[in-house]
Amino acid sequence: MIGFCGTLMLYLGAGVIANSWLQIPEAEYTLMTLSPAIFFVSISSVIRGYFNGRQKMSATAKSQTVEQVFKTILTILIVEIVAICTSVNTELMAAGANLATTFATFLSFSYIFALYKMNRKEEYKNLSERAKPTTKESAKSIIKKILAVSIPISLSSLISAVNKNIDSVTVVRILKPLIGEATAKAKYGILSSKVDILTSMPLAFNIAFATALVPTISGARVKNDTDTINKRLRLSLLITILIGLPCTFGMFLYARQILELLFPNASSGGTLLAISAFTIIFTSLAQTINGALQGLGKIKVPAIALGCGVIVKFIANLLLIPMEGIYENGAAIGSVLCHIVSFSIVYQVLKRTIQLDFSVSQLIVKPLIVTILMSAISYGVYRTVFLLGIGSMIATVIGILVAVMVYFIFVIVFKILSKEDIYMLPNGEKIYRFLQKIKIYKEP
Repeated sequence: MIGFCGTLMLYLGAGVIANSWLQIPEAEYTLMTLSPAIFFVSISSVIRGYFNGRQKMSATAKSQTVEQVFKTILTILIVEIVAICTSVNTELMAAGANLATTFATFLSFSYIFALYKMNRKEEYKNLSERAKPTTKESAKSIIKKILAVSIPISLSSLISAVNKNIDSVTVVRILKPLIGEATAKAKYGILSSKVDILTSMPLAFNIAFATALVPTISGARVKNDTDTINKRLRLSLLITILIGLPCTFGMFLYARQILELLFPNASSGGTLLAISAFTIIFTSLAQTINGALQGLGKIKVPAIALGCGVIVKFIANLLLIPMEGIYENGAAIGSVLCHIVSFSIVYQVLKRTIQLDFSVSQLIVKPLIVTILMSAISYGVYRTVFLLGIGSMIATVIGILVAVMVYFIFVIVFKILSKEDIYMLPNGEKIYRFLQKIKIYKEP
């Protein structure tokens, strides 16, 4: 019902929101095409919650991956097709980008719903076999318990939405008298579509680790198993850093080239993407720590931390966007500051809640060295290929492929993952035996 009402409100209120709130009349079609996504996301969230409660994280991770992959592919395809067919009509291109989001959420919902239907009978059988006689609980009591947990978590999502809407409210309003209405809208369009989509991609992969921490740490906390909490948290943070750092550096280095590669007919926004790239590492780390805090019962902290970050972003937008030479880049800088503040708060709370047992060398120094080496080698290869006259697009693809291969090799050679870490990964035992055979890890 919430999803349906949300979809209906956005669809019917698109005109008012676009004209009065955003002051971007052209955004009406964009909001209308996005509205069905609310309905599908709402239902998907419930089914994902079911799988998370059953500690079947792969279902959630796969559905989110399906959503992000199709969102990226469909956005690029639809935007390019609309750009060609309409001679770069930005209004219809923005609507096309959001139509891609709606399709992606529908495909993600279809995938996880089909998975639920396939597993429902088996799950019911397992629950029936293990069920023990218990006192009957009223629906009112159950709803109270659900709301006690869901409201603070939903508040975090609501504040996250407010964070995104700060740009929609401030960017065009501030830039319009400075650079003209048409240019201001174009700048906001780049920020809200291309940049946001690209910087959110790594987060879709990292969310699986953040989500997995909630039931794992919650169960360990009930048993007072501090050792398990530390091990799971350390591995999740390490994987988050191993995902976030290379994505941050790579998107910063290749910002202009990535946009030219993915959006050849509308490739502006390189500086915006380069600055926004730094949100990836702080957002992904905060994402993982938020999962741990929710598992530890600190469910209000993520919302408070993000709320503080949103205030910082709002002030930064008001101060930086009007500055000549900064303009729309001020919104990107504001986003980076927002996520730095949010990460700092949740990290400090985590430190006070449990005694962290981490190796700074293993968790930060080694991944940073590996990422810097990867970036230097990758960019060196890109420049060499480009200077040979092969072309920027091919040189970019080669540079990125080299980065992936070099990074993977260095992570193994530097032994960033310990034997215990590898064993906690899917098929970890087989992976470790293979690494022993090629003499990376010595026999115990």
